[in-house]
Amino acid sequence: MRQIVLDTETTGLDPATGDRVIEVAAIEIYNFMPTGQTFHVLIDPERDIPEEATRVHGFTAEMLRGKPLFRDIAQPMLDFLGDSEIIAHNARFDFGFLDAELVRAGHKKLDRARMVDSLEIAKRRYPGLPNSLDALCRRLGVDNSMRTSHNALLDVKLLAEVYLELMGGKQPGFELAAAQAKPALPGIVIEAPVARTPVLIQPSEAEIATHAAFVTKRLAKGDPLWLKPPFAEAAATEG
Repeated sequence: MRQIVLDTETTGLDPATGDRVIEVAAIEIYNFMPTGQTFHVLIDPERDIPEEATRVHGFTAEMLRGKPLFRDIAQPMLDFLGDSEIIAHNARFDFGFLDAELVRAGHKKLDRARMVDSLEIAKRRYPGLPNSLDALCRRLGVDNSMRTSHNALLDVKLLAEVYLELMGGKQPGFELAAAQAKPALPGIVIEAPVARTPVLIQPSEAEIATHAAFVTKRLAKGDPLWLKPPFAEAAATEG
């Protein structure tokens, strides 16, 4: 099963009032293992960036001037996303901004059935506890020492590790965020890392069924959007 872990940075909190996306970063995972494929782009928002937003992510309008416009990166982004599930922390925020940008660029909105909210998963697993990305990194033993400000490329690496821990634990040696942090790059970057590429291990049908039963028992309440075939079917046979 292919999934995409995604994060954005923006000029503010509400696309309805004119706020824009300034950074998109995404990581591909397949059957809960990273493939090494990433998508990262900085975007000229064609507007000012308020000081309070700059204090969060460090970007100013001057820094982004001359970068691609969203309409120029929309199709490459959609090509990378494909029809996979999209995992984001507080996913409605990211989907809301991306939908606004996509419509402005003449594209359709993202299908909300593809949305997987890691924040909601964390709230179900840790009710009553802080479930911000930083809090989850500390709780799950994910090294976030490099996170001194919000940065979509670093945040999406941290989120991928957190998500895999929430879903039952990452494979030994998988430390995306601990790898050397790259500076934000101009234009579009779709690349495999220069360092060692993790070996993609294809689980057997029995292993997938066992994991699905575990996830259903431990996390699922109701009918979460992220519980889809073949996992829902495998879990049903175990029940």
